[in-house]
Amino acid sequence: MEKVVAIVQARMGSSRLPGKVLARVGKRSVIELLLSRLTDSKLIEQIVVAVPDDAQNQIIFDHVEQLGFKCAKGSESNVLARFHQTAKKNGADVVVRITGDCPLVDPNLVDEVIEGYFSSGADYFSNINTPTYPDGLDVEVFSWNALNKAYLEAESSHDQEHVTTFIRESGLFSIGGLACEEDLSAMRWTLDEAEDLELIRKIFSNFAPDIKF
Repeated sequence: MEKVVAIVQARMGSSRLPGKVLARVGKRSVIELLLSRLTDSKLIEQIVVAVPDDAQNQIIFDHVEQLGFKCAKGSESNVLARFHQTAKKNGADVVVRITGDCPLVDPNLVDEVIEGYFSSGADYFSNINTPTYPDGLDVEVFSWNALNKAYLEAESSHDQEHVTTFIRESGLFSIGGLACEEDLSAMRWTLDEAEDLELIRKIFSNFAPDIKF
């Protein structure tokens, strides 16, 4: 069986909401809630948080390890290299990319996308090619071979910063996708601004029993 590793990219820097992944939602941090929900995936074998290798982000590294999860360090600007290094070090055959500002990540949807990846035989499979899910439920799954090729061949800073644009746009890889029955892409469930944090706090508060808050 191929080893499926979820890599969660996170950092302290944010122009609109600095330190958002450590913001508190009840008694927990945003990153703790995200990781807790990811553990309900039945198909992910390992979860690793990947942070920039600098003093500012050491606080995330320490927090994640205190929670009992693995954390890796890498380039801040070349996130593609950070993913490549993390995937290689952890023996990933298949990478699930999740961003740290999505605490409402749905583990069942994550598994649907992983299943889609395996059943399609594609190099890359996601629910974002044509966005139909709420912003904040983004899931991308791709092979180690695709990640390795992107790492070796992607030269633009844009491709290096955004991890999967080279895979999605170069025409060198087979692409598959999952769409929602109803277009819900106008909904915001991600964490970029203070208003988003208040909404997320309200959601967790109102639906605590269902999402293990």
